[in-house]
Amino acid sequence: MILSRPYRPEDMAGCLALFDSNTPRFFDASERESFVGFLGDQALRWPYQVIELDGRIVGCGGHAVEADGVSVALCWGMVDNSLHGQGLGQVLTEARIAAARATPGISRVILNTSQHTQGFYARFGFKAEKVTPDGFAPGIDRWDMVLKLE
Repeated sequence: MILSRPYRPEDMAGCLALFDSNTPRFFDASERESFVGFLGDQALRWPYQVIELDGRIVGCGGHAVEADGVSVALCWGMVDNSLHGQGLGQVLTEARIAAARATPGISRVILNTSQHTQGFYARFGFKAEKVTPDGFAPGIDRWDMVLKLE
């Protein structure tokens, strides 16, 4: 059974296992420390969800209202690498977009991702605004994308 719920501090190990399962293709090992810091601090201030499948954390991701007051940024979204292609990422992304739509004053959703997942987000209507070769690490380009809400 799939369960989506808010992140709790005791979920850190499960979320780090997801990160590790997606390294080095989707994340560079050097990003792990930033993710640990996020989970220990910001995930407690911003909405961050985990997805459980049969009691095991198989996905996580969050969103935050930006300082401009009109943008929501998707942050640290990931699904266990062995479960890619089974719809869990779609569930997670749709939930975060729905949360953005429900936030008063929000007119767009922004994210940065890699060349490996930009096509996934394009299916939701995200458009590339900027591509930075090796922007995350050697071989992992940074794609800054935006979805305009209607």
